Amino acid sequence: MSYDNLIAFAVFAFVSSVTPGPNNLMLLASGANFGFARTRPAIAGVAVGFSILLLAVGLGLGAVLTAFPIAHSALKIAGCLYILFLSWKIAAARKIDNTNESGAKPPSFLQATALQWVNPKAWVMAVTAAAVYTSVEAPFQSIIAITVLFFVIMIPPITLWAGFGVALRGFLDDPVRLKWFNIAMGLALAATIWPILMP
Repeated sequence: MSYDNLIAFAVFAFVSSVTPGPNNLMLLASGANFGFARTRPAIAGVAVGFSILLLAVGLGLGAVLTAFPIAHSALKIAGCLYILFLSWKIAAARKIDNTNESGAKPPSFLQATALQWVNPKAWVMAVTAAAVYTSVEAPFQSIIAITVLFFVIMIPPITLWAGFGVALRGFLDDPVRLKWFNIAMGLALAATIWPILMP
């Protein structure tokens, strides 16, 4: 990859990682409700899950889904249901959990990893990165390189979203504000399925 392409890719990876979407809304809500330490597994799950998705798309998964529209439709339905499930969990949270006494749990590493496979924004990011930034001359080496680079570049922006949530914890100590924050985050996350539903 040339220096100019590397800079363009780095900007693409950073901007697409820092803009709002299901991952960042989930991490924001988790940081606000559970703190940074308990949100770290979800941060890791987002980064690892997206990297696996990007690698799979680069190695031909996107072509398989294009060849089998029923698999693509099933993935869309699963995606909508999973995002709605996460939206409900966020919207229903009513207490900041500092001590783990409430029994509520932040998104786990595996849940955050699984979200990538049904996250429309993650698919667009992966398909774009694989299509635009891989080399025809060395497709395998280039998809490995951009997967590693994307992983490294996306960690700071997604961590920032969890940090924003943590910064809001003092403001959200009021139960009424927390309730409406969580409802707003749940609705915002649910709204991210709109692109999936569009033909």
